[in-house]
Amino acid sequence: MNYLKLLWDLYGLKHNTKKTVLQIQRLQETKLRKILFYAYTHSKYYHRTFSQAGITEENIHYVPLSSFPTIDKSTLLQNFDELVTVPDLKQSELYQFDTENEIDRKPFKGKYHVVHSSGSTGKPGYFVYDEHAWNSMLLGIIRAALWNMSMPQILKFLMKGPRIVYIAATDGRYGGAMAVGDGIDGVHAKQLYLDIKTPLTQWIQQIRKFKPNMIIGYPSAIKILGELVESGELQFNILRVISCGEPLGVSLRHYLKKVFQAEVINFYGASESLCLGVETDPAEGMLLFDDMNKIEIQDGNMYLTSLYNFAQPLIRYRITDSLTLQTSQKNSFYPFTRAVGLLGRNEDILWFEDDNKHREFLHPLAVEGFCIEGLLDYQFLQIERDAFEMIAETSETASKSEIYHEIVNQMKKILYEKNLTYVQFYIKFVDKILSDPNTGKKRLILKAKEEMEAAG
Repeated sequence: MNYLKLLWDLYGLKHNTKKTVLQIQRLQETKLRKILFYAYTHSKYYHRTFSQAGITEENIHYVPLSSFPTIDKSTLLQNFDELVTVPDLKQSELYQFDTENEIDRKPFKGKYHVVHSSGSTGKPGYFVYDEHAWNSMLLGIIRAALWNMSMPQILKFLMKGPRIVYIAATDGRYGGAMAVGDGIDGVHAKQLYLDIKTPLTQWIQQIRKFKPNMIIGYPSAIKILGELVESGELQFNILRVISCGEPLGVSLRHYLKKVFQAEVINFYGASESLCLGVETDPAEGMLLFDDMNKIEIQDGNMYLTSLYNFAQPLIRYRITDSLTLQTSQKNSFYPFTRAVGLLGRNEDILWFEDDNKHREFLHPLAVEGFCIEGLLDYQFLQIERDAFEMIAETSETASKSEIYHEIVNQMKKILYEKNLTYVQFYIKFVDKILSDPNTGKKRLILKAKEEMEAAG
């Protein structure tokens, strides 16, 4: 995207934050009807399902959104080729592109940005953005990252030359890594990628050399940087911390703000729509970008309709996050819907220590990419300072012997990359892994022995 055009478009998007609630609602409704009609007229899948629900070209402009059918990831995977609105997008070709090409930010066929969902098992899911959708999303991310800054303040910040370090999973076509990279390029900033699989000693060396003034990444990973600053192993001046990819608790937010002496921005996104909302004040709640998405809560389920992705329309797509919606308050500074409650899954980090007291961590998302035929689900239980157990659930027809050997091969590679070859791991097969009764979601990392009861 042209730099000057980016700044002009950013100015226009920021202007939405100064509109009234009614103006945002009207804008959202206009965008919603546009994408509903586009999906009906350009997608075989939506034309069929909308028609089955009694929705026609004549009434599509006023039928309540709640009357439209919902979809989920399984439905998307089963109907991908008919759901997309462009003929040159095929799920099989995306899979081939993802598995056979070097991981980078180059678009598929030169025009489609592919995001690989990070499901723990099974076949991967792909979320595709054409150039218009990708640029719209990038503007939303930049607006969020520079939230509460005026355009003169933004221009002054960019003139100083931002040096941004991104700490997360960067070894795949993950939406965060790809979007942050393109966004940083868009504002002509310097960037450093730190993968959560990289040994801690390399983090220290690279950050000392790079000297960042902004941090973006998983809050659990940023916390590790904070601890390095507290211990005196790292020293740098940070202007802003952007937390993303995991929930940010109040205590951790307070810690990051105290250690880095910088404003902490909590960003909310998902593979399905990489720009969902932003939080700067826990008391205010997460502000959802109603000018980019339509989010509903129905019967305890969350449904997303992206208002800017016309290549792969997601109409009432079920997302597994849990939250409660509240309309904008009269005293609120912004006209957006507020979200409170749990946003996404919060995981612990596995810390290990060798005989020389050297510590190294293993982030849960570093081991979330297992894709083995017959492996349905898994969890990790730390049992010693240098040992953990993997609890695995398989299908009835799967070969446990083959799965065992594949897990061993993949895990050895991960531990080698992290300089954790001294860590012992064990594999235990169970009939069923149950959800956490408090969150309704399955824990990936278990820390206490009694939590073994979570496995059937």
